Amino acid sequence: MEVLDVPEHVQGEYLLITASGSHFRTLHSQPEVDTGIIQLTPKGYQVVAGFVTGKRPTSEIFMHVLAHAARLKVDQNHRVVIHNHATNIVVYSLLDEVTSESLTLDLWSVLTESIVVFHDGIAVLPWEVPGTQLIGDDTARELETHRLVVWAKHGVLSTGKDYQDCFGLIETADKAAHIALELKRVSGKSIYENNVLSKADLKKVCDVLGVEGKYLND
Repeated sequence: MEVLDVPEHVQGEYLLITASGSHFRTLHSQPEVDTGIIQLTPKGYQVVAGFVTGKRPTSEIFMHVLAHAARLKVDQNHRVVIHNHATNIVVYSLLDEVTSESLTLDLWSVLTESIVVFHDGIAVLPWEVPGTQLIGDDTARELETHRLVVWAKHGVLSTGKDYQDCFGLIETADKAAHIALELKRVSGKSIYENNVLSKADLKKVCDVLGVEGKYLND
C-alpha cells in the first residue's frame, strides 16, 4: 500500500499498529482483528499479519511512521508510540491558547513528579486536521527534542522504549493537568497566584537529577 515516502532508515522495519476504528477496550480480546503487523516499504507498507477482517491501519499512520523515524534518530532504544485523547490535557488546551513553554511550566509547577518524568518538556502543536501528512511531519519535528507532544483541542502522543514509558508520560501529564484545572477552579485564581513550585524550586530538582529543564533559564 502506497501512502507516503518512508524515511530510508526505517524502510524494511516492522510495526505493530492498531486498526482504524479500533478501541483499546477490545484489543485484548481480538488483537488479530484490531491490530496488524506491517512492514515499511519505500512508499508505504505491506501487511504481514493481523487485520483478519480487512481493516486498515489507523488513519494516523503518517504520524506513527514519521514519529518512529524521528525518535529512532535520537534514541536507538525507542520502540513505542501511543496516541490517545487524555481528557484533562485536552480540556486544558481548550481553555487557553497554550504553547509548549506555557503548558510545560504550568504542569511542572503544580506537581513535582512532572519535571522528574518529563524534564524535556511537552511540545504543543496548534490545532491541525488529523490523519494528514502535515500533522505527521509537524509532530515528527517536535519529537526530535521531545518525547511527549500535545495536539491542541485533540489529544496527546507519547514515545518511549516500552509501553510503561509511554503510559507513564501521558498519565503524569494528564494528572498534572487535572491538578492545575482543579487549582484554578477551587482558588478562583491563576496558577501562579497560588502556592505552586517556583522556577527556583524546579531548578533544584533538576540539579539533583543532573538534567536541564527547558525554559527554566529564560
